[in-house]
Amino acid sequence: MLSFTNNKQQQSEDQWLSVSDLMAGLMMVFLFISIALMRESMKEKDNMKNIAITYQNTQVAIYNALNSEFKDELKKWDATIDQDNLTFTFKSPKTLFGNNKSKLKDKYKEILEDFFPRYLNIILNFKNSIREVRIEGHTSSLGTYFYNMKLSQDRTRSVLEYIYNLKEIKNSQSWIKKHISAVGLSSSKLIIKNGIEDEDASRRVSFRIITNSERQIRKILEIEQ
Repeated sequence: MLSFTNNKQQQSEDQWLSVSDLMAGLMMVFLFISIALMRESMKEKDNMKNIAITYQNTQVAIYNALNSEFKDELKKWDATIDQDNLTFTFKSPKTLFGNNKSKLKDKYKEILEDFFPRYLNIILNFKNSIREVRIEGHTSSLGTYFYNMKLSQDRTRSVLEYIYNLKEIKNSQSWIKKHISAVGLSSSKLIIKNGIEDEDASRRVSFRIITNSERQIRKILEIEQ
């Protein structure tokens, strides 16, 4: 009887040890999984950091090149360069077009003849990082939305047609056809100051650079994998 009891206790202890070993093994498995997930998370954070740095460096480099080239003309042309979205904007509507007209004024033609070949030279230095350049036309809220849509589209098309035919950029026409577009935005992006629309400021033409950040992101992710 005593022997039977001892055997039963021994079996119970063996079973307990087996369960303990199993639990210890599972804990080790979970520990390894947790470590692997932590490493993957850290790797992902490093990837995102690299993406942010690459994007920022590209933005800054393009902005610095534009600002260095045109800083002396910005005031004369009543133009600005926005570093955040790489937009070069001509803000003086009286210099650009006649009232409700899409034909370029002679003064604006002179500015474009000076501006665009230099601008193109800069962006071609960054062409591997640029997906598209959009010539964007904006109007005030006066008039109907779709009338202004056609007007802004006609104006940007006039700008694109004029710069496309400049003799200084003939060798780059193929690139221009693939990467520069004319977009009329009507009154969708008005300039508001102190809660009131600035009608003159709303009437403007911008050259906006769109980087191929998506392709750069994929490239970084592929390298890090």
